[in-house]
Amino acid sequence: MIKRISIFNINKKINIFFAFFLVINICLIEQNLASAQNRQETYKQLNLFGDVFQRVQEQYVEEVTDKKLIEAAISGMLQSLDPHSSYLSPESYKDMQVKTKGKFGGLGIEITMEDGVVKVVSPIDDTPAAKAGMKSGDLIIGINGESIRGLSINDAVSQLRGPVGSKVVITVVRDKKDPFEIEIIRDVIKIRSVRHNIIKNIGYVRLTTFSDTTTAGLKKSVEEIKKELGKKFQGLILDLRNNPGGLLNQSISVADSFLHQGEIVSTQGRKDDDSSRIFAKKGDIIDGKPMIVLINSGSASASEIVAGALKDHSRAIIVGTRSFGKGSVQSIIPLAGNGAMRLTTARYYTPSGISIQAKGIEPDIVVEAGITEFTSETSENRREENLRGALDKKDQETKKDNVDQLELTPVEKLLQDDQISRAVDLIRGINLFSNKKRIISTAEIVKKQIRKKN
Repeated sequence: MIKRISIFNINKKINIFFAFFLVINICLIEQNLASAQNRQETYKQLNLFGDVFQRVQEQYVEEVTDKKLIEAAISGMLQSLDPHSSYLSPESYKDMQVKTKGKFGGLGIEITMEDGVVKVVSPIDDTPAAKAGMKSGDLIIGINGESIRGLSINDAVSQLRGPVGSKVVITVVRDKKDPFEIEIIRDVIKIRSVRHNIIKNIGYVRLTTFSDTTTAGLKKSVEEIKKELGKKFQGLILDLRNNPGGLLNQSISVADSFLHQGEIVSTQGRKDDDSSRIFAKKGDIIDGKPMIVLINSGSASASEIVAGALKDHSRAIIVGTRSFGKGSVQSIIPLAGNGAMRLTTARYYTPSGISIQAKGIEPDIVVEAGITEFTSETSENRREENLRGALDKKDQETKKDNVDQLELTPVEKLLQDDQISRAVDLIRGINLFSNKKRIISTAEIVKKQIRKKN
């Protein structure tokens, strides 16, 4: 039997096919139109740029080179995106490469742009800026008596730099108070990114920046501390205050030094597949001993990655004040002519999936910055032994407190710092509590053994 096919069904299928084909073509046409419109708008804006460029060339009051105009246009385009994207001239790019190796010229401050004003992220330890008294959060509004409002960050940096030994006067606004001037003598900045000390059987390691020698320096310092203390070693204080960041790979390896496993940091770019996750390898250089990390508003970028990872994995107690909040990734992209562009390409996320950007790391225990001066005993500190004729006093010698006249040791100076002092107390408290639990546990075992014998 021959099966008859309805003409109506054939026409219906043909109509559906053409309708589907028509929809696809309409979508493609709309996409092409949108793309064409975008191209037309781009060409229109490029024509506008060309017109402005030509006008400046022909009519500006002074002659300006094409190179200067184009570099300024590129710089303006990048800086309009966010405070951290910028154009690096060949000179700036070279300076940046030297800086990450631990030696460069200048004042010793890390700066950023905030609402068109140059803001100090952090002064670096033992540099001219730190010695002159610059602080994290200072706003720089003038250099050598001239306002720098409206300047790009690269232009501001150029004015701050100068010959070694030359003087620069910076006008600063601090805590919304009246502006004042700070005089700084420029010098070659030699960064000692790691330093250490021992405070009451507790290791203290200070990281001033994350350069290519930081992790090696950290491990060396910890080994020296452990070697000197032996079994007396109670824990570690990692000081990241006023550390403006640096190399990402160094922050990852520093965090990895204290973690056995788990995620250290993740990054997420513009596209869903433009992401990465970095995990710790087994190994803890202080073998699980108690750890305190100190942070403040000058702790930025790489410092926040370390603090965030150690906090989320409950490996350390974070003490101090909220960190800076720079949670974006900048990629350095070399350009023709030996310059480069610094472009924000992703955001950082802590292991718990929280973005650092504009939020920072919140400390577990908030301790404001402060210095406790060592002072002599007063009548308010009088005790039983201070009373005339007090019992059991005959063998005690009256000691005169001459602390004000004595030169403080490096450790005493560290303990004057309220945040360091609190960190020391925390580690000693953790060890004291652990020892008591151990003693109680041992006593319980002995009691059980005695009961069994009886």
